[in-house]
Amino acid sequence: MTPCRISLRACVLAMGICVADSVAADVPSEGPIHSPRASASNPLQLTLKGALTAALHNNPDVLLYRERIQEAQGHVRTQLGAMLPNLSANVRQTRQTQFLGTIGLSPVRTDPFSIFDTRISATQHLFSLSLIQRWRASRESLRVTEQESEARTLDTMASVGLAYMEGLKAMAMVKTHEANQQVMNELLTVVQQRQRGGVATRLDIARLEAQLAVERQQGASARYELEHAKLTLINLLALPIDSSLALIDEWVSGVPDVPTPEGAVEMAVSQRPEIQAQAIRVKASELTYSSITGERVPSLVAQGEYGLIGNRWNNTLDTYNMALTLQIPLFDGAQREGRITQARSQLQQETLRLKSVLNHVRMEVHDALASMTAAKEQVGIAQTGLQMATKELDLARERYAVMTSASHFELTNGLSAVARARENLVNALFQLNAARINLARSTGSLQTLN
Repeated sequence: MTPCRISLRACVLAMGICVADSVAADVPSEGPIHSPRASASNPLQLTLKGALTAALHNNPDVLLYRERIQEAQGHVRTQLGAMLPNLSANVRQTRQTQFLGTIGLSPVRTDPFSIFDTRISATQHLFSLSLIQRWRASRESLRVTEQESEARTLDTMASVGLAYMEGLKAMAMVKTHEANQQVMNELLTVVQQRQRGGVATRLDIARLEAQLAVERQQGASARYELEHAKLTLINLLALPIDSSLALIDEWVSGVPDVPTPEGAVEMAVSQRPEIQAQAIRVKASELTYSSITGERVPSLVAQGEYGLIGNRWNNTLDTYNMALTLQIPLFDGAQREGRITQARSQLQQETLRLKSVLNHVRMEVHDALASMTAAKEQVGIAQTGLQMATKELDLARERYAVMTSASHFELTNGLSAVARARENLVNALFQLNAARINLARSTGSLQTLN
């Protein structure tokens, strides 16, 4: 019986080491991505903080929204230019004849002569309420684009964080199934020894081999999930598709600083770029509406022109004209009234969208807090369940080691209970860390996530 007892101790020792590896939780270390490419022998050491930072600089969607900011800045300059002086100059040298009419039945024209003409023209809007409001509306549109870019950045960072957690979950599952296979192989050796001694049956061996096959299948599935998570990260970070990644951070098992619902909602309202963007859209719509109604107000335009005219450039006289124009809109076929009605409706739509965004953000915050609370409870239950399952396996091991008539079914049942408990703990830790990311995203504080 001594060899059996030693093998079973080795089984339990191996399982204890695996359990310790599964529940280990260190604070993630900070570190950037060291290289854009990495080989299989020298994989890219990727931390969660490094992945989030890389998403800010590499993700095409984030870069696309930054280009939209440049486009909006160009639109602001265009609207500002409409209020600044408009200068133009031209120089013309012509050789021409003129028709003088018909004398008798014959048409008459002049002899060819030359005209040299050069002049500078200037136009300046001295006052136009419509142009002023359009320029202000374009500035608000720029701010909207900046907030949209920030929202897209946070969405991308959240996707990267969740993909990283999926990778950690797959890694933990791979270790779990490998450890289970090791314990089952050692246990299978023990049962085979007892079967040769006549105290175990072929049914016991077949049952254990079937259980081992299930673990191998689940291990293969977990390895695919790990590869899928790494490919997702490679895509989000715009790395070469043949890059090799190593996820070096670990889960945290406790979240002590969970905000209150009131504090979390207040933080979200003040920090979420979606809310800021929609509030600015409302203001931009107000300015657009004001710019259209401002078309009813008379505008004042100054115009001037100075030039030289003569037969040749060295034989010219100066000419000029100046004008101050007061433009009073009277009637344009009711087109303006139609645009005013349209702008008023757009303003009302943006106001309603702001209410919808506020309600959606509040719902996201409360949902994230509920998910965090449930995940913390699940982790505690899973840790307790793992302790109970381990105790069950220990008791079954003792009975199987000292009693020749002990049922092998109790031992395999205990082993299955431990395997399920460890998977439950892995899933609970994943839910907890995913809830951390979702809560940080819902409150707009994802960039400060450790």
